[in-house]
Amino acid sequence: MEELVIRDADVVDGSGADSYRADVVVDRGRIVSIVKEAAAAGCQRPKARRELDAEGLVLSPGFVDMHAHSDLALLRDPDHSAKAAQGVTLEVIGQDGLSYAPVDDRTLGEVRRAIAGWNGHGDDVDFDWRSVGEYLDRLDGGIAVNAAYLIPQGTVRALAVGWDDREATPAELERMRRLVAEGLEQGAVGMSSGLTYTPGMYAKDAELTELCRVVAQYGGYYCPHHRSYGAGALKAYEEMVELTREAGCPLHLAHATMNFGVNKGRAPELLTLLDEALAGGADITLDTYPYTPGCTTLVALLPSWASEGGPERILERLADDDTAERIRHHMEEIGSDGSHGVPMEWETIEISGTGDPALAEYVGRTVLESARLRGETPWQVTRHLLLADRLAPTILQHVGHEENVRAIMRHRIHTGGSDGILQGAKPHPRAYGTFPHYLGHYVRELGVLSLEECVAHLTSRPAARLRLPDRGLVREGYRADLVLFDPATVAAGSTFEEPRVLPTGIPYVLVDGRFVMEDGRRTDVLAGRSVRRSPR
Repeated sequence: MEELVIRDADVVDGSGADSYRADVVVDRGRIVSIVKEAAAAGCQRPKARRELDAEGLVLSPGFVDMHAHSDLALLRDPDHSAKAAQGVTLEVIGQDGLSYAPVDDRTLGEVRRAIAGWNGHGDDVDFDWRSVGEYLDRLDGGIAVNAAYLIPQGTVRALAVGWDDREATPAELERMRRLVAEGLEQGAVGMSSGLTYTPGMYAKDAELTELCRVVAQYGGYYCPHHRSYGAGALKAYEEMVELTREAGCPLHLAHATMNFGVNKGRAPELLTLLDEALAGGADITLDTYPYTPGCTTLVALLPSWASEGGPERILERLADDDTAERIRHHMEEIGSDGSHGVPMEWETIEISGTGDPALAEYVGRTVLESARLRGETPWQVTRHLLLADRLAPTILQHVGHEENVRAIMRHRIHTGGSDGILQGAKPHPRAYGTFPHYLGHYVRELGVLSLEECVAHLTSRPAARLRLPDRGLVREGYRADLVLFDPATVAAGSTFEEPRVLPTGIPYVLVDGRFVMEDGRRTDVLAGRSVRRSPR
């Protein structure tokens, strides 16, 4: 007898088609049968060792978070309710060009310092891996939800070239090509870049194109955080489209937003650019989060020249008065490339977390607010925080536009990504609320998307981008990564004031046919594993 039958569920199968009522039978991690309208037809109903009454609940495929920063959280936090409670059954990590494999002893320490604001310093993690394959093997020891990995181009450049702003030599480029190939052979699904973060931002287009050629050879995709989301946003999007066209590589645009005042109401221009590329045969997808503010690290706002050489060199420059004044001038008067070419608007920069608890008084306030309270300038506050917290502060950037958010999420190539940073006392609520916020706010309350459309955006579309032949749909033979939610009550609990509140209306989540959420509570099940690139 099979393990589980989910009775009388309203199945939204991920394809975008209309929902239907069915009994769904699960056994050994797979969907083994779907009996439509079983009760109405009067036919014999399937039986199983456990029966779950799903009356009033929608059954859908598990949600895929196409842009996650859980690289260490998956290892240090077996509970991981931040994602499991949202119905996320697969996260794509290794984002924005910086993560923890492939590394050697030198670059591991450098990367840990560089992205402490994303993932913490990692003092509670045993870094017993160096290669991509070894990291994925570590995930296979058991995690809360599944995870796929992107090779981080910035980490690769740090390993082969270092943190200097210069072109790679032919030998260094060849080593980067080999490192990317090895990571893909070991199971990575593609490559990411952070082209406003060091050292990845120092790569010219020709270098990136060569690496993308390798990605394409292995059937992966390129996921860039491109060179500007502000003053040069459209040019930066166009650059990525042309680069991947030249390389013959599929493109997935990370957190595809149009932010800052210069881009208010300009999402249609981006979508026209993408539609023209798609009509010409380009393979493009994108992800967004359903909020207007962004989130990153405070150090990311510095001009690229100030970040050359890595974290220790940044701290040295900040400690030097003359160099610090030059940094301020670039940020406040010119508009640094780290701040997307827009002069600093300190009233939009809210400190969301610090590594040092002694600096907690800054959390929840904008830099401008703290400056006024302390009788200092915003730059004095920023410089102090970066030095005292050794580059660890995280920030919210209140620079988005609701009309842009809605326009982009309607597009046919859109998928959902939280870009959720789990660090800090007051993280962005998207880390805990992205997927229920789509379903509750943008589907039920605003009607921006139909329920069937939205589920397709969060399930089958990302599964297709990841080339996963047995995920993303409710189909017989597919993996039983499933979510049961109440369409009338599903909602994000997290807010900017209380960002770590779990969602409502998602009582059941299954990974590999096992309940990781049951009756709205996290179980002790660790059914997640690495999801590796499928052979071409």
